[in-house]
Amino acid sequence: MTVAIWILLIIVLLILFGIGIFNGLVVLKNRVDEASSDIDVQLKRRHDLIPNLISTVQGYAAHERELFEKVTVARSQAVTAGATGDLKQKATAENTLTHALRSVFAVAENYPDLKANQNFLALQEELSDTENKIMASRRFYNTNVRDYNTRRETFPTSIFAKLFNFKHRELFELEDIAEREVPEVKF
Repeated sequence: MTVAIWILLIIVLLILFGIGIFNGLVVLKNRVDEASSDIDVQLKRRHDLIPNLISTVQGYAAHERELFEKVTVARSQAVTAGATGDLKQKATAENTLTHALRSVFAVAENYPDLKANQNFLALQEELSDTENKIMASRRFYNTNVRDYNTRRETFPTSIFAKLFNFKHRELFELEDIAEREVPEVKF
């Protein structure tokens, strides 16, 4: 074989190698986008359940108006943040909504008739199921983001990632930092 054929063969192999790297990045980017969409579906489901929950609880705890307004505002902010596409803003709004919902369930403890209401129990179960699905979707998303970011940051893929503008993706964290702290136990 002549030198020209060897050079041509090396060029063809490098092009095929580059195509493989590019296609691998595209696949991972699309998995991240799909996982993000899964989170959005579950968050929308959660947002849709909240007005029904508020209506049910309001009938029993009418004097808790401030709490209901807090939940309504938090839900509105979460819906708005979800539309912006800013992952940190979305996570912050969802954290606020989660805390507001916890307050609703804490208030419900004071109303035995409410805790026995079938609508309330069904909504509570639906929200619990939705929260579990959000956690699973978030884990799936974060796993895909980790794989994508790892691939785009390793050599030689990092060269192609920069060349074709594959951006770093952020993890989607819903927990507060305060919730990660170890609780202090005093005797």
